[in-house]
Amino acid sequence: MELVSGYAFAGPALDLGALLWDGQCLPDAQIRIPLAMLNRHGLVAGATGTGKTKTLQLIAEQLAAQGVPVFLADIKGDVSGISAPGENGEKVAGRAREVGQTWEATGFPSEFYALGGIGTGIPVRATITSFGPVLLSKVLQLNQTQEQSLGLIFYYADQKGLELVDLKDLRAVVTFLTSDEGKSELKGIGGLSTVTAGVILRALTAFEAQGMGDFFGEPEFDTSEFLRAAPDGRGLVSVLELPAVQDKPQLFSTFLMWLLADLYNDLPEVGDVEKPKLVFFFDEAHLLFNGASKAFLEAITQTVRLIRSKGVGVFFVTQTPKDVPSDVLAQLGNRVQHALRAFTPDDQKALRATVRTFPDSAYDLEETLTALGTGEAVVTVLSEKGAPTPVAVTRLRAPESLMGPVDAGALDAAVKGSPLYGRYAEAVDRESAYEKLTARQAEAEEAAAEVAAAAEAAKAGTKAGPKGGKASGTESGSVVDQVVGSGIFKSLARSLGTQIGREISRSVFGTARRRR
Repeated sequence: MELVSGYAFAGPALDLGALLWDGQCLPDAQIRIPLAMLNRHGLVAGATGTGKTKTLQLIAEQLAAQGVPVFLADIKGDVSGISAPGENGEKVAGRAREVGQTWEATGFPSEFYALGGIGTGIPVRATITSFGPVLLSKVLQLNQTQEQSLGLIFYYADQKGLELVDLKDLRAVVTFLTSDEGKSELKGIGGLSTVTAGVILRALTAFEAQGMGDFFGEPEFDTSEFLRAAPDGRGLVSVLELPAVQDKPQLFSTFLMWLLADLYNDLPEVGDVEKPKLVFFFDEAHLLFNGASKAFLEAITQTVRLIRSKGVGVFFVTQTPKDVPSDVLAQLGNRVQHALRAFTPDDQKALRATVRTFPDSAYDLEETLTALGTGEAVVTVLSEKGAPTPVAVTRLRAPESLMGPVDAGALDAAVKGSPLYGRYAEAVDRESAYEKLTARQAEAEEAAAEVAAAAEAAKAGTKAGPKGGKASGTESGSVVDQVVGSGIFKSLARSLGTQIGREISRSVFGTARRRR
């Protein structure tokens, strides 16, 4: 039949499962995704409990088996099992028979990471400078005016060579720019109002009070670590453990966007490739777009559109396609749609909208999507020629790795046994904007004290002059000249007003390009 032939690819492909037709599972009719099309992005959607995480795990382990590195965001803490062999049982054996799968318990080479070291994992940190103003505005929930002001602050820091490494650096620059000494610095390019600065400072304080300060600092994580292969040639699975911050969804979703933007900045153009360099999975993707500014959405759309040519595939995992903006959804060529619920008028509206996003098919998709069982999905992908395949209702294969978390002891041992742990575990606090501005303030106070002392000495000398002849007006003036002409005074002047900094090249997200 035409539907089956639509999935008969000549090149390497991932096996998703077997076709369901008229209620029967047909193990000889395999539904697959061409490996070369994985950089055309994808969507895994469905209601809670329909099997989205298992589908993510199934695709990830097959990619790793074919030498493709994978990045997984583990929000609920149940994806760590991909590192351990699965457990055979009646359900797994039954599913394997139904779909024509030769199931073999297999664990896959994995590294585990944690944002800023909160939770179990190799710490992943970014500097404030590299994170950039657009993404940071999203995290701090700033409005458009405040976002623009934050952009000016970053611009000033770039120009003056004030490295924004952590939150205290950014706070120091904002405070300086609203002080008597610094408030004139931005007048030529719009200025920074005291009210806006106050909003930014309060947002930074609240952010840090939630324990978020650990995410920003050094050593900054090199995202090229995610592109590695294991010694046996399989792709490395990088699992970002997020259970410790799952109550801060805006933070981790935006941080994941930084990872993607950083990869985009660093990777060369490769065009169409036989297999992706990396496939990146955004779980709970709707959190990325909630409350997003227009600039943020435009940047996401542009990054998703362009990163394909860098050999990177992006899969969004969420509840319904309407969670993803239409401009982004249009870039997602591969679709695995699990069951949807239609209990309310809003549910029914979302169901009809989902059906309209699929190509015409022989199925009544409104009925089919509400009748799918756990581990079943409606699938359409891009063929090797880049055309959409026929819509196929599919019973999906069982993952061969552990469907659940590994125990805490094994996870901790895997983290501390990684060669990356020694490189990134210990935070480093070097001289940056905070230290430089604090030193300037100390210099200013010292210079002011010298001027005051010189003035007092001059005043005392003037009074003593007629009687004792110990000081003349010329001599007292020379004391002030010595202070004003001193190295510390000149250094202060240069630091506050005329320091020539460097401008940092930034991407569409405002993220800094890494200096290798």
